[in-house]
Amino acid sequence: MNPMALMHIKPMLEKFQERHPKFIQFFGYAGQNITEGSLIEISVTSPDGRKAVTNIRLSEEDLELAGKMKELLK
Repeated sequence: MNPMALMHIKPMLEKFQERHPKFIQFFGYAGQNITEGSLIEISVTSPDGRKAVTNIRLSEEDLELAGKMKELLK
């Protein structure tokens, strides 16, 4: 991964955290409780009320990728 790209995205992530502290807290909590086989469900509701929902069941490989991404963003 390009170190300059990481340097560019870090301030953006910090501002996101300032705007949405509960979202970041949720992922901190959930991240400690996610294991292989955990189900993550995401829904998005547009301003006009349309809703899109999807989910994924986490594999060992997914958890490994998440761990590596977490290390990169520290």
